[in-house]
Amino acid sequence: MKAGILLPQTGESATRENVLFIAKEAEKEGLDSLWVFERLLWPIKPKTPYVATPDGSLPVQYQNVLDPLEILTYLAGHTNQISLGTCLIDMLFHNPVVLARRFATLDVLSSGRVIAGLGIGWSKDEYEVSGIPFEHRGQRADEFLQILKRIWTDEVVEFKGQFYSIPASKIGPKPVQKPHPPILLGGFSPKTFLRIVNYADGWIPVAGFGSLEQLKQTIDILREDARKANKDPSKIRIFTLAYPNVQDSSSSSEVQRLPMTGTIEQIGTDINQIKVMGVEHIIFGYAFSPLSKEMKKMVEITKQFARFAK
Repeated sequence: MKAGILLPQTGESATRENVLFIAKEAEKEGLDSLWVFERLLWPIKPKTPYVATPDGSLPVQYQNVLDPLEILTYLAGHTNQISLGTCLIDMLFHNPVVLARRFATLDVLSSGRVIAGLGIGWSKDEYEVSGIPFEHRGQRADEFLQILKRIWTDEVVEFKGQFYSIPASKIGPKPVQKPHPPILLGGFSPKTFLRIVNYADGWIPVAGFGSLEQLKQTIDILREDARKANKDPSKIRIFTLAYPNVQDSSSSSEVQRLPMTGTIEQIGTDINQIKVMGVEHIIFGYAFSPLSKEMKKMVEITKQFARFAK
């Protein structure tokens, strides 16, 4: 199983120096990937409450978020081998032709290192500022994904759908990776799984927001959906994001311990369990951890976690 790290793109840690340091150190230490995500707004009175806080407000770190593709384009010129992934970009906030060209350009500039992790978003405020209706976002996403793949693979692109239309055109550049960069989707709903089976290459869940047994069961459901659609379930790629909560010593019994919480060794047992599920890539994030301000320690801890992944 490969291991990657979420870059410090939020809050006070979101600086050019920190982003560059983590990228260079991660590549030097043999980590496999660098990751970014997207957040457009920190609404004062959110129309869609944030599920992880009691009052529904977003974490204060989200008041300052560096743009994901700009970060990766910058780092493409400062790294050589490490993969560059989005986890996630909310695709519907973008024009599909523009986003397809941006990803393809990044793939060209990085010599084929891009992983396109996409979602459909959940914030009504962000939909509003993007000029996109909150309704029918699933159907809109289905068309969006079809357009991405056509732009990346077809010499002449033409599309006429309910939400998007492209006149017969040549659209370049084409990505280096063939047939196209991996497309991974976030989300947990049955419709998301059907979308993955029909239009994408894999899934990015979050490990630790629930038991690891629940994660395994959900992976099994996704693969069964692929089997029902006459697709090879082994071809469904599973990446997972994790936010480890590192503690210096064990403060609770193994039975009571939350997933991805505890000592390095305890979290290592969780990583091993995730690996057994068939997850091929794990991404470690520290945005809401005290480690988020300690760049050197962030890399060192991730190196230790990566040992359990190999």
